[in-house]
Amino acid sequence: MRKVALTLAASLLPLLAFAQPQQRPSDEHLLRDWIRTMASDDFGGRKPMTPYEDKTVEYLSGQMAQMGLQPAFDGSWYQPFGMIAVTAKPLKNQVQVKGRRRATLKYPEDLVIWTARATDKVELPAAEFVFCGFGIHAPEYGWDDFEGVDVKGKIIVAMVNDPGYYDASLFRGRNMTYYGRWIYKFEEARRRGAAGCLVLHNTEAASYGWHVCMNGHLEDNLAIYNPETANADELAVKGWLHEDGARKLFEAAGMDLEAALAAAKRPGFKSFPLKVKGDVRMDVRYDIQQTRNVAGILPGTGDNGEVVVVSAHWDHLGFGTPDETGDNIYNGAADNASSMAGALLLAKKLTEQPLRPRRSILFLFPSSEESGLFGSEYYCAHPAVPMEKTVACLNLESIGPAELTHDVVILGGGASSLDRYYEAAAAAQGRYIFYDDDNSDGWFFRSDHYNFVKKGVPAVVMENGLHPVDPSRPNRYPFQKWYHKPSDEYREDWDLEGTLANLNLVLGVALSLAHSSGGLD
Repeated sequence: MRKVALTLAASLLPLLAFAQPQQRPSDEHLLRDWIRTMASDDFGGRKPMTPYEDKTVEYLSGQMAQMGLQPAFDGSWYQPFGMIAVTAKPLKNQVQVKGRRRATLKYPEDLVIWTARATDKVELPAAEFVFCGFGIHAPEYGWDDFEGVDVKGKIIVAMVNDPGYYDASLFRGRNMTYYGRWIYKFEEARRRGAAGCLVLHNTEAASYGWHVCMNGHLEDNLAIYNPETANADELAVKGWLHEDGARKLFEAAGMDLEAALAAAKRPGFKSFPLKVKGDVRMDVRYDIQQTRNVAGILPGTGDNGEVVVVSAHWDHLGFGTPDETGDNIYNGAADNASSMAGALLLAKKLTEQPLRPRRSILFLFPSSEESGLFGSEYYCAHPAVPMEKTVACLNLESIGPAELTHDVVILGGGASSLDRYYEAAAAAQGRYIFYDDDNSDGWFFRSDHYNFVKKGVPAVVMENGLHPVDPSRPNRYPFQKWYHKPSDEYREDWDLEGTLANLNLVLGVALSLAHSSGGLD
């Protein structure tokens, strides 16, 4: 693989020369200006279906128009689709359960619940609960948490992540599979006719704290809206269950939570009904509107209609719970203004190339990534260019700030020859690729590229490296301090040297793919 990569790098030097980290002040100035603008309070946290959506998508389309890109959707920059925004709260902010004992699950301390249905009320009187371990049906791994248990019309309680997180001999070890994602738990519960699903939160296994569950779901839970069903086929109840809430639930049932969790992590676990019933009643307020994906295209010179997609979601969380300083705007500077700015910089550099690419390059800014990758899901179901003509998705997610490193981390490698293009572009910079098989946080499944992967389009996740060129300049912006918090704001002291180098690496990949004619095996 390494020999092939170096040969590819040598053969593409005329193209990759454009992708070297030139450190031109103009590049950094543009990148900072775009981030500063889109992460400013004026953009209000870029919540879909608010006036700040209009401001964001019009800004993006305006920038692309100035660069000379063409609208991607039959003469329009925008791809509208219906979304439902739901705010649902349990009556009296609690759920009462009764088994051997009574217990009160408090909202939002013990649980956060919502629905995607277009209804004024959700009423599940005397709902039964079933503990289903990880809530996974995975024949290829010899695992079935649903064998011999009836969950139809009941509420499933399922642990986050998958068994490999706790036992390296199971599944793919610390390299989380899609079965570990909370979205999968909901999907499987829906397939099995359950009334609801509560995902049991654990900070380490989820890779984020309870505040993320609360901030993301207390108000305006988003879902794609189906006008034919009014989303009546969705789960009546979706939610997160805090470990303290789970303890109350099990104590009410007269059962040992810790023993159940330990058993669920081992092969051969048998799911079981919890001997409790609860009245789950929610008042629901919903709004059905349209949101928009945004995309521009740089047409290629070839006649085969193929395209390379560069993507970066435009949405963030808007206004929410204030932090200790009183700030309630979730500006989303790193997540994901840095990537939108990066995509715009790539668009500018690609439109300025002296040689127009053979394949077209489409710059896609999906909506509603933060709520469940909905914008890219809709795009992949209704693409501007057919999926079979989409060569690869080069997705940018939270790319800055980043210090310059000798290496670049790739998640999801080994699935296609796309690896070679990243290796070649890194080699042309005097850097190297490190393939990380610790996907314990499920990051590979948590951004828009994954909807392309599900359609058979090659994609990987690029992250900054582990070995700084200058160890005296560590990243002073650690992930856990800003992720989905008001503190994710642009700062003038951001180190963007690594960010620019990584963008130039992606530029090299985009150029190589756009100028080649072969497929990715």
